[in-house]
Amino acid sequence: QVQLVESGGGSVQTGGSLRLSCAASGYIYSRNCMGWFRQAPGKEREGVALRHLVVGSTYYADSVKGRFTISQDNAKNTVYLQMNRVKPEDTAMYYCAADFASSPGYCATMISRPDDFAYWGQGTQVTVSS
Repeated sequence: QVQLVESGGGSVQTGGSLRLSCAASGYIYSRNCMGWFRQAPGKEREGVALRHLVVGSTYYADSVKGRFTISQDNAKNTVYLQMNRVKPEDTAMYYCAADFASSPGYCATMISRPDDFAYWGQGTQVTVSS
C-alpha cells in the first residue's frame, strides 16, 4: 500500500519561491512514476511535473517549464517540487500522485492523465498574491 503525505504549501508573493514535499511509503517500484498535479477552483486537475523515480527522468507542463523543478531524495522517500518565479495563475491545491509506469516514456504521458494514478496525497494549498 502506498501512502503520500504532502507539506510545504502556503502563501507567497508573485516572483517568490516555495518548495513542496511529498513523503511516500511503499515499494518504490510500485510507484515509480511520481509527481504533482494541481487544481484551481472551477478548473480540472492538471499535471504539473512528474519524475520516473528509477531512471530520474522528469516531465513538466509547458506552463511551469523553466520555473519549477521536481527532484527526489531516496533516503527520505520524498519527492520535492521547487517552485520559483511563481505567478498568480499558479494558485491552486497541489496534489502529490504516484503509480506504476511500464516505462519512463509512459510516465511522461501520464502527466495529462490524472485518472492513471491510484495513489494521491491529501493536497496542500498554494496561494500566490500579486
